[in-house]
Amino acid sequence: MNKIFNYGVSHLSIGICLDIASGKVKGVLGTDARSKIVASWEEVKKIVAREIPVYGINTGFGPLCNTHIPEEDTCALQYNLLKSHSVGVGKPIPAEIAKLMLITKVHALAQGYSGISMETLDRIIWHIDKDIIPIVPEKGSVGASGDLAPLAHLFLPLIGFGEVSDRGKNVPAAQMLKSYGLEPIKLGPKEGLALINGTQFILSFAVKAVQRMHNALQLADLAGAMSLEGLMGSARPFDPRLHAIRPYKGSKLVANRLFNLLDHSEILNSHANCDRVQDPYSLRCMPQVHGASRNAWLHLKELTEIELNSVTDNPIIFNADDTISGGNFHGQPLAIPLDYATIATAELGNIADRRCYLMSEGRYGLPKLLTEHAGLNSGLMIPQYTTAALVTENKTLCFPASADSVPTSLGQEDHVSMGSVSGRKLHQVLDNLEYIQAIELLYAAQAMDFRRPLKSTPVMEACHDYVRQYVPFIKEDRIFADDIKALHGIVKDGSLLALADEAAAKNNIKLDNDDEFGIY
Repeated sequence: MNKIFNYGVSHLSIGICLDIASGKVKGVLGTDARSKIVASWEEVKKIVAREIPVYGINTGFGPLCNTHIPEEDTCALQYNLLKSHSVGVGKPIPAEIAKLMLITKVHALAQGYSGISMETLDRIIWHIDKDIIPIVPEKGSVGASGDLAPLAHLFLPLIGFGEVSDRGKNVPAAQMLKSYGLEPIKLGPKEGLALINGTQFILSFAVKAVQRMHNALQLADLAGAMSLEGLMGSARPFDPRLHAIRPYKGSKLVANRLFNLLDHSEILNSHANCDRVQDPYSLRCMPQVHGASRNAWLHLKELTEIELNSVTDNPIIFNADDTISGGNFHGQPLAIPLDYATIATAELGNIADRRCYLMSEGRYGLPKLLTEHAGLNSGLMIPQYTTAALVTENKTLCFPASADSVPTSLGQEDHVSMGSVSGRKLHQVLDNLEYIQAIELLYAAQAMDFRRPLKSTPVMEACHDYVRQYVPFIKEDRIFADDIKALHGIVKDGSLLALADEAAAKNNIKLDNDDEFGIY
């Protein structure tokens, strides 16, 4: 590890955030950040000493905001806050998401507006560096006064409660602290509130979604190009001149990728003068459909990166005499783009399912159900049932959670974002999409084999050969669930994309001509 990121000072991109989580980059608190943190902490102590009424420091929370808390109880208030707000239910979120929550919270607190102590921040960074990750239930946040419940669970281990994952085992936090010779943190005024106010649950799901959706978008173009070759479709709709006169960024990028993926293909050239006037939309309109999803991804990426570098707790401490109790913790700015991205992700599956169906129809010289002995063999009849089921499930998940609001906190929090639900739903749709894309690869590779001895381009042939390393040509019926599982592996781990990029570089083919569509 030789790369360093300075919390609270440097600009945090999605890629760097993921690299800190994976251990490729180390996050540290430099001198500048420590100075700001200490200064803010001192201002909180002044507030307490002077008995200046400030929400959450010497008042109760939510509807109890007008209840005065004596100076001697301000620390107990913070402990009670973490314990009482730990009301999450359901399965634990993935450890990577919980780790991203720690990372994004440190970066927000380290900007010096939150009144947190250096000791507390150093302990959180210790958890990140040691990869000792708190167990956080998946449900319970309404994404309004921040992600209160999940953040409370995230930070219970600081005070010796809750559970953590340590070297792959879930253990009580108290036991973990004892094994490392550590004592629970002693929270000061404002610290509990600073820890649990914020959007880090929503944000961390968004960070991971940007990465996963980016992979899905890249793969959609690869699988779509393979399907087009199998169906002997035309690349004319990807002519850059066409997209220059309707210049959406996403459409232009996808058209460029498809054009370069298919340029100088033997299969494509073999039917250049055929009598087919145009292809079905699932082939012809890939730039428009995949591109629209790219535009949604770009919007999510932009807003996620703003949130990554924002301060989202409450109240904000400028100095002891200048504090603002505002609404930076409200999740709506991310909830809406997450819902938008959910629809965009579902559409990638929708169009992929149509291409699978098209390849099974027995059109354009392909055998029905992509098998030479249909009847005795069902061939690739039933995998499309699975894509149809997953596509429909995704449609039911597209209702925008951000369109709903249930008042909480005795009406004090009378509009909530439900962005936590938006973030989790997007990942459910991505889970389904990865299986749909695996099934499209199964169909597309089979269809391409029926075009032999003609070859596609070096990138397409490399992708086809890689698929064939995992699933052989289908001569007769077999348990196709095994094939789907194998291909799902190379979709999910990104190895097929890496191989395509390697083949493109080797053959001097530039697939991505816009750095704006990267995650760094």
